[in-house]
Amino acid sequence: MSVPDYMQCAEDHQTLLVVVQPVGIVSEENFFRIYKRISSVSQISVRDSQRALYIRYRHHYPPENSEWGDFQTHRKVVGLITITDCFSAKDWPQTFEKFHVQKEIYGSTLYDSRLFVFGLQGEIAEQPRTDVAFYPSYEDCATVEKRIEDFVESLFIVLESKRLDRATDKSGDKIPLLCVPFEKKDFVGLDTDSRHYKKRCQGRMRKHVGDLCLQAGMLQDSLVHYHMSVELLRSVNDFLWLGAALEGLCSASVIYHYPGGTGGKAGARRFPGSALPAEAANRHRPGAQEVLIDPGALTTNGINADTSTEIGRAKNCLSPEDIIEKYKEAISYYSKYKNAGVIELEACVKAVRVLAIQKRSMEASEFLQNAVYINLRQLSEEEKIQRYSILSELYELIGFHRKSAFFKRVAAMQCVAPSISEPGWRACYKLLLETLPGYSLSLDPQDFNKGTHRGWAAVQMRLLHELVYASRRMGNPALSVRHLSFLLQTMLDFLSDQEKKDVTQSLENYTSKCPGTMELLTLPDGLTLPPVPFTKLPIVRRVKLLDLPASLRPQKMKSSLGPSVSAKSPFIYSPIIAHSRGEERSKKIDFQWVQGDVCEVQLMVYNPMPFELRVENMGLLTSGVEFESLPAALSLPAESGLYPVTLVGVPQTTGTITVNGYHTTVFGVFSDCLLDSLPGIKTSGSTVEVIPALPRLQISTSLPRSAHSLQPSSGDEISTNVSVQLYNGETQQLVVRLENIGMEPLEKLEVTSKILTTKEKLYGDFLSWKLEDTLAQFPLQPGKVATFTISIKVKLDFSCQENLLQDLSDDGISVSGFPLCSPFRQVVRPRVESKPVNAAEGGRPGEPGHVKTLEAVLNFKYSGGPGHVEGYYRNLALGLHVEVEPSVFFTRVSTLPATSTRQCHLLLDVFNAMEHELSVRARSDEELILHAGECQRTWHCHAALHYRVIVFIYGPRKHCFQRRLLMTMAIQVDKFNFESFPESPADKGQFANSKHLEEERQEARGLEINSKLDIHWTIPSLKRTGEASVEGLLNQLVLEHLQLAPLLWDVLVDGQPCDCQAAACRVGDPVRLEVRLTNRSPRSVGPFALSVVPFQDHQNGVHSYDLRHAVSFVGSGTFYLDKVQPSGQAACLGALLFLYTGDFFLHIRFHEDGPSKELPPSWFCLPSVHVRALEAQA
Repeated sequence: MSVPDYMQCAEDHQTLLVVVQPVGIVSEENFFRIYKRISSVSQISVRDSQRALYIRYRHHYPPENSEWGDFQTHRKVVGLITITDCFSAKDWPQTFEKFHVQKEIYGSTLYDSRLFVFGLQGEIAEQPRTDVAFYPSYEDCATVEKRIEDFVESLFIVLESKRLDRATDKSGDKIPLLCVPFEKKDFVGLDTDSRHYKKRCQGRMRKHVGDLCLQAGMLQDSLVHYHMSVELLRSVNDFLWLGAALEGLCSASVIYHYPGGTGGKAGARRFPGSALPAEAANRHRPGAQEVLIDPGALTTNGINADTSTEIGRAKNCLSPEDIIEKYKEAISYYSKYKNAGVIELEACVKAVRVLAIQKRSMEASEFLQNAVYINLRQLSEEEKIQRYSILSELYELIGFHRKSAFFKRVAAMQCVAPSISEPGWRACYKLLLETLPGYSLSLDPQDFNKGTHRGWAAVQMRLLHELVYASRRMGNPALSVRHLSFLLQTMLDFLSDQEKKDVTQSLENYTSKCPGTMELLTLPDGLTLPPVPFTKLPIVRRVKLLDLPASLRPQKMKSSLGPSVSAKSPFIYSPIIAHSRGEERSKKIDFQWVQGDVCEVQLMVYNPMPFELRVENMGLLTSGVEFESLPAALSLPAESGLYPVTLVGVPQTTGTITVNGYHTTVFGVFSDCLLDSLPGIKTSGSTVEVIPALPRLQISTSLPRSAHSLQPSSGDEISTNVSVQLYNGETQQLVVRLENIGMEPLEKLEVTSKILTTKEKLYGDFLSWKLEDTLAQFPLQPGKVATFTISIKVKLDFSCQENLLQDLSDDGISVSGFPLCSPFRQVVRPRVESKPVNAAEGGRPGEPGHVKTLEAVLNFKYSGGPGHVEGYYRNLALGLHVEVEPSVFFTRVSTLPATSTRQCHLLLDVFNAMEHELSVRARSDEELILHAGECQRTWHCHAALHYRVIVFIYGPRKHCFQRRLLMTMAIQVDKFNFESFPESPADKGQFANSKHLEEERQEARGLEINSKLDIHWTIPSLKRTGEASVEGLLNQLVLEHLQLAPLLWDVLVDGQPCDCQAAACRVGDPVRLEVRLTNRSPRSVGPFALSVVPFQDHQNGVHSYDLRHAVSFVGSGTFYLDKVQPSGQAACLGALLFLYTGDFFLHIRFHEDGPSKELPPSWFCLPSVHVRALEAQA
């Protein structure tokens, strides 16, 4: 016997072998349709008996194997069923002849045969026959199973007759010697009458009868015969047949212990009757012994009425442990015979199946290892494939998965051996796929993201390379790309640098013909290969959804309900809602994206390859909102480390968008990489809300961009920074150009400003604008432009600081002299020391050390479109950086009385801190020019004495003086009637203390004074002009001198006010003198007594008061005023008579009585009266 049956198992020893074959030309489909129905009849119960008969069907069986039928009867073909097509009566004789030819092949062993004819109808088909069955068609053959059952019963009749014939003790008859084919030539010439020969014949016959009993369903009888055969054959050292007897004993015991079978068949074998199942409860009883039973106890039908003998029969069965020992013994005997290799191999396979049920894997592996080294004849390639495949299945059966995979892989390689003319690459590929579980491989890349790597990476990579090659030879490039992608993705950590280069080069070659996709690949056998996304090319460590730029971030308008009130629930707090919101916040981000605006997601990626990695078509994968992804291409250097990559896209609709991952194209393979499948990734959330579209405002200005980046304390980001350089007091117009670059109309605009924290005191409005004309152009359609102007006016403190005074002193300029509030002129003390002037010295007032900085932020709050309807707006911030250089300084401020009591002179020491010549004017454009050359001679003559130059301005004047020079301006101003500040008691509560209240009053008065002075400076060479403010310079004493007294005194001469000009009169004519008092104080004053004292001024410092002969009073020279209520008036009258011509002055003074002492002296400032007496008219 040369062809092993690897599918055999121990229970096959009780089966009858029936061969089913086609005769003539029969389609494969029709044949196997009938074969399936025939093979369904595999077990029948014998009539009038508790025995069962088992049939084993084969559609192909080598005839030479049937020659071993005497050695083991289950190898003998006892039945033949043929199937044929015959459609005409004339073809019937030929068809029937073929049937007889087929019978002759197995004729020596056949018990019975049948011919199934399909398609023949008529007279021949109607003739009753036992060996032939006619059917009209393959569909109309309902009695096939019944015919097979009848056929099996006929086989049983023949089997039973043979059993009875062999089992009957025919004393005197010579027992024939049963032989295997290769023994026949060895027994020629032996002494057939020797006792040794007779025992050999008896032992072999007992073994043969045991096989027949086992096939006939007489399990206990077969056990007795096997035991007797073993004893007889052991005594004559007939090892081959002894091994067969032991194997038969093992098979019968296996059938007894394991009714379900050992071959892994679907259903358990059913034993008729109740005796056997009752015994099966004790099948695993340990220590079962071989008990020899007297053959006389056996009856012809195998059933003895004496039940006491049944107890002994049960003991004939081997224990599960003894079964394996007997198998080992039998196999050792088989191994002594070279021609019994197939028998030995099949015995090993049967033992392995038994051990698999007993879960004795290590012992089973020993049997399999022995089977591997059994040397058979020269096997064909197909037989080698079958052998290795069965070995693989058996190793799988006992749990040796990697060993199973090894033999499966050997079988796969055998399919494409060089000796095969047409290699079976499909079969090779299919077998290689079956080896994957054994090597801890799966075709799903998700399995490699769970924990540590399992299996031997080197073996796995070799197997994957073989899959790639096999799929390529199959002519399936898509399959090759999928497996090579899987190799690169899952085995990247185990590839050397050179292997990485080789694999990627091969992958690029494959994808140039067939690009890799994310589609499922379905194989012909139904197996599907999942897609392989390249999550490691590149490796992504962190994903972060980015907020929109500060200028584009949407903000929600504040609701009147407040942020803590929800319109969806009437409850203030609900733990269920709070819990669900907490889960939402864990993934949802607290900023919004805007429909139609470009949104960004930042990925931190790493290139693990030893060469530059080119990633193409990299974009975002999203859900929830229609999203237009804008793919990017990048090139990562070799082993780059973490590298930031920003992916962008545009949401087209509103709602909640979830970033699920990203897609790439690497080495020609398109990949969809989901964040959930990325191991070790860090993300702050992947869900964000998309709000309705808003307009986009772009701002440009007339000023250049600034290199200074403003950093507001509030943390707001500035989108644009502009800068300008101005002199203190200068005004600059900033033209702002508003362009709607979005797709929605701009409907609403609000502009606010905020001055950042500064140590400098600002006076007036730093930034001012008017939006009325601009808003008249709204709504501003996309692409349209609107402009408006912002006025930048810088007015810092114009007083001189200590460091500047030091600089002036170092330059040889004296700044001492007038006290800050002295009403008199003083002479400057001369300085005899001198210093050379060095223009290159640092620390000049006009140099950067004295440049001050102002910073402000202009906020443009705008909205429009659907976003405006939903209550969203945007805020665009413009940063303004202003460098303020000094222009002029007021180093001293004082006052001098004027000729009028309602006027005074304001003395301002003005210093030019610029490097340019400038002019200063007050209140009007009429100029009084002080030439620069003269000023230079006055101030830069270091050897001469230095004096302060005072220029009195009695009208509008303008002063020009050279750079870095000091001069004093005296401006005649009307005294001010300051209103009380604040007036109402409610306003007083706005100020923290009296000091703050006083500061506010002083500022208000300084603003009023400054508006009246209207001091401006001009740089003619630069054509730049600005304002010089005295706000903040005026202290309380100066303000008192500039303020009108609460008591206003008016002196009238002949009804005409006499304050500044001389009043004319005639000598000898009485002159009427009237003194009026207006009480502006909140209290009542008076009564007062006034005396009029005339005198003459000789303009040489001498005053003459003895004028009794020149001036005479008409009436009393003392005037009386009654008590005057608040806001009331009073007047007193008198008259004088001038006797001589000349200029006379009247000094009016108060009597020092009670009421006058209680009031400040400044309340009693009466104007001096100048009267010019002229010659009397003739």
